[in-house]
Amino acid sequence: MRILIAEDHPSLGPDLKEGMEKFHYAVDLVSDGEDALTMALTISYDLIVLDVMLPSLSGFEVCRQLRNQKRTVPILFLTARSTIDDRVTGLDLGGDDYLTKPFAFREFEARVRALLRREGPIKSSALSFLDIILNTSTREVHRGARQILLSPKEYALLEFLLRHPRQVLSRTTIAEHVWDFEAEHFSNVIDVYIRTLRSKLCASGEPDIIQTHRGAGYQLKEPER
Repeated sequence: MRILIAEDHPSLGPDLKEGMEKFHYAVDLVSDGEDALTMALTISYDLIVLDVMLPSLSGFEVCRQLRNQKRTVPILFLTARSTIDDRVTGLDLGGDDYLTKPFAFREFEARVRALLRREGPIKSSALSFLDIILNTSTREVHRGARQILLSPKEYALLEFLLRHPRQVLSRTTIAEHVWDFEAEHFSNVIDVYIRTLRSKLCASGEPDIIQTHRGAGYQLKEPER
């Protein structure tokens, strides 16, 4: 899942980016409101985190313009302003949640997970397809009774596939949601990760459920009988 964090605090922004990347998210970090708006209008993020007091454009103004453009991406506000009026303003502008500084990283990460669940068809912390279960809270993956150990990028790739079962996902779409802005989005890199993910999912002879559509992309699909 790909997240945009707009935070101008010199240590908080990088700390949030580093922390979320450890939880297998692809994270872009900006420190300016205009940059945040440009990125949000250019890239299809799964969630946006906005500091309210950003240079150039406030987080409130970024949110207002995104909603005016009919962008429905979940938005989490971060701010040291904790009055009821501030919270009401943020929510009325189209924000989905509001976290007051200082806060514990565990709560921040939990709120991100909750917002991502709210936007998808699956409301629990478990994503599943056939005998594959991925728990977004514990970060554990099982196929049947077998636990599967995945690298951070393999985990992120599987999570994205599980959130879009039976959809044919192009390499560009996968890159936009699983890799961050600084990554090299070469199709052969995605192909390599698909192969390693397949090998781990099928290590005990299980049927392959990642179908290749030549020239189109990949699809999580029931194996043909």
